[in-house]
Amino acid sequence: MTLVGIDDTDSRERGMCTTYAASRLADEIRGAGGRVERVLLVRLNPAVEHKTRGNAALAVHTDLDPNQARRLAVDVLDLAETDDPQTNPGAVVADCKPAAVPEAVAQFARDTVRTIQDPTTAMTLADTMGYARIERGNGRGLVGALAAVGAWAAFDDWTYEHIAYRERERWGTERAVDTESVFQAADEAYPAVWDTVDHASGYPVCVPRTPCPVLYGIRGDDPEACRQVAATIESEPVAEARTFVTNQGTDVHLQDAAVADVVDDRAYRVTGEVVTVPETREGGHVFVEIADGGERLHCAAFEPTKGFRDRVRALRVGDRITACGEVSDGTLKLEKVAVRGLVTTELVTPTCPECGRSMSSAGRDQGYRCRDCSTRADGRVERPLERDVERGWYEVPPVARRHIAKPLVRGGFDGATHPER
Repeated sequence: MTLVGIDDTDSRERGMCTTYAASRLADEIRGAGGRVERVLLVRLNPAVEHKTRGNAALAVHTDLDPNQARRLAVDVLDLAETDDPQTNPGAVVADCKPAAVPEAVAQFARDTVRTIQDPTTAMTLADTMGYARIERGNGRGLVGALAAVGAWAAFDDWTYEHIAYRERERWGTERAVDTESVFQAADEAYPAVWDTVDHASGYPVCVPRTPCPVLYGIRGDDPEACRQVAATIESEPVAEARTFVTNQGTDVHLQDAAVADVVDDRAYRVTGEVVTVPETREGGHVFVEIADGGERLHCAAFEPTKGFRDRVRALRVGDRITACGEVSDGTLKLEKVAVRGLVTTELVTPTCPECGRSMSSAGRDQGYRCRDCSTRADGRVERPLERDVERGWYEVPPVARRHIAKPLVRGGFDGATHPER
């Protein structure tokens, strides 16, 4: 088998899409007589500063001769938006079965999803393995390209995305997609197909807002269901389409860690006790701190997470939670939260059993007394506390969800789930 990994062909300002480049490469491989076993869409570390929105790298698995595949990869990299100095495409070609790549390459894939890697490391490892590489600019695209080569051996949870592409002359123009047909198709296919729409905002999440070639992308656990949803969407003409195997919706970027071990530019699953009252700051962002073993961590639910912020606002000092998300500048950007333990009572001033009025302090360390009835109480008493949040998992809505973040509807979580649609 031959594995061709590519990355960094797109631009935030000028468009393009590496999924499109990989799809074109698959077409060229078939045209050259090769068989394409799968096209892999690998979402990398969402904390990478220079990434475009989804931070995707791609790999084509084929039986085509490696030398032929390399020549085709060189041609496909010409699609890259290299007029943007931030676009530095790269490709790696490996003569190997997807599941049989050396462990060092598989580990590199894991590391690239969870940490920051540099081009020099990717170049050195590719050369050590005898892989062919093609790079433009500073070679940064080699990082994702090599990670895509190792991804099939590195991970075991895979989902699907069916992507429809626009006609070339429409790139950069407003997309014509019938929102009502998208919502109807999404509701009929849920939960096998997820993150297609956002019901709270009424926005079709599957339709991008960038000048890229993508018309829409349908994600889910069942590839045929994804294709069926696409088939019922009313839109402008679809130039071509492809179903990708992907690590989207898997939470593979999250690492379990203690609060003390958290560092920037990585994503974590961290458990701790709420130690500050949630605070809503300018812009509608909600901040709260958790602590474990004496160490504290700032957590934030930013304004785009919409109703999820109310879940965070409902937390109280003493609650125990697991916070999930990317860490930047010492703050964990919340993607989902598991409420592990809730404070269910609060201490209040006692009520007089005779007259029902609130008692007054009898003096320092002397408890409370009713001035009218002369009844006394030793101290404050516990009262049941009504809570606006339950135990279990909560998530940001689809409109704010990371591509790689696992939707609660997929299951496999260690507690009750409260999915957002």
